[in-house]
Amino acid sequence: MITDLIDVHAPAIDVQGLVKSFGDNEVLKGIDLTVTKGEVVCVIGPSGSGKSTLLRSVNLLEEPTDGKVLIEGIDITDPDVDIDRVRTRIGMVFQSFNLFPHLDVLGNLTIAQQRVKKRSKKEAEQVAHAMLERVGLSEKADAFPGHLSGGQQQRVAIARALCMNPDMMLFDEPTSALDPELVGEVLQVMRSLADEGMTMLVVTHEMGFAREVGSRLIFMDGGHIVEEGDPREVLSNPQHPRTKDFLSRVL
Repeated sequence: MITDLIDVHAPAIDVQGLVKSFGDNEVLKGIDLTVTKGEVVCVIGPSGSGKSTLLRSVNLLEEPTDGKVLIEGIDITDPDVDIDRVRTRIGMVFQSFNLFPHLDVLGNLTIAQQRVKKRSKKEAEQVAHAMLERVGLSEKADAFPGHLSGGQQQRVAIARALCMNPDMMLFDEPTSALDPELVGEVLQVMRSLADEGMTMLVVTHEMGFAREVGSRLIFMDGGHIVEEGDPREVLSNPQHPRTKDFLSRVL
């Protein structure tokens, strides 16, 4: 049982000396990052700074070149660890919604529950309906992804992740593919999760969300964490010249 390996006193996420190279290109250059339970850590930075690679490394979608990633005390870079079992505790929401177009919303929300969690069809559907209600889409269970707006599809993707009862959620620029008027409905769901105490690591360009909801803000550049701190402090009074330059362009 994966629960037997969990250290209840350990941080939710503990990244130690993380290096990731793609050929000669070193994208992450020795990242150290700890996310405690209940924290909402927002990661900002220019394109190519390593933000998404860091996020994807946290659940081993990217294999680190060096360093360690511990999830609730479990070293997922250990080749003997059952990574699929650990991943059931980590919800992931991507930039693109990654819904199965040939399945209706209910099918998208129940398939992993039945195959991975081994839930019965009835139980999986009960959980799915509860999560759809949580994201404000109770009436869309029978709809197909192609008939939903981008914002609705992203909320379905969040509901799908929540169906697995994760201990933490990773968001990789979840609103960047959306039309501006649809961004708010996704951010509202994320705010609700934060209010409920969900541990979240969020790569985002939504500075208002980071300021209002984040418990910590990290600025990355060139594969390094350049600056971190209280989001309101970092956004209003950045200390590092590179952070100042970046924020002057985006705020």
